[in-house]
Amino acid sequence: MSRRCDITGKGVMIGNNVSHANNKTKRKLKPNLRSIRIKLENGETCKIKVAASTLRTLKKSKNKS
Repeated sequence: MSRRCDITGKGVMIGNNVSHANNKTKRKLKPNLRSIRIKLENGETCKIKVAASTLRTLKKSKNKS
């Protein structure tokens, strides 16, 4: 299973841990993924993985209408 948001495509990024002595070691920055259920047009439910930031955006746009 990939660590990727099904809606935005946001995924793992590579960065560095930087110590006080400026030593650099590789690290992974993982997205905050949540598993949600959505209803499709034909009435079936489907589980998808969505980033938490995308969920906040979806809830904001849902409240406007």
